Amino acid sequence: MNTNAQQQVLLTPKPPLRHPFRLRVNDWVRIESKLGRVIRVTESAAVVLVKRPVREFTTLFNKHVRFRPPPAIVRISANAECEILNRSVGRKKRASRRERSPK
Repeated sequence: MNTNAQQQVLLTPKPPLRHPFRLRVNDWVRIESKLGRVIRVTESAAVVLVKRPVREFTTLFNKHVRFRPPPAIVRISANAECEILNRSVGRKKRASRRERSPK
């Protein structure tokens, strides 16, 4: 009887994690000193759009030209340890109405 109880404990599935990923969609991260925005997160990878620097040059006719190339798509681990810029560390919970209203 003891072995059946042990087997039953081993066969019960674990509940899914509430937030299984460290990175989330719309997070701003710093990768190699460049800013990037997370656009998709899966179990194995996160897709990040990384901004490219503005390109400036002068044409053959001495015309100065500036343009920003489209962002680069970078795939990193969903659990990558990179700096997340838009999340505050100690976010306080919102006070309830009873605590806010002086009566």
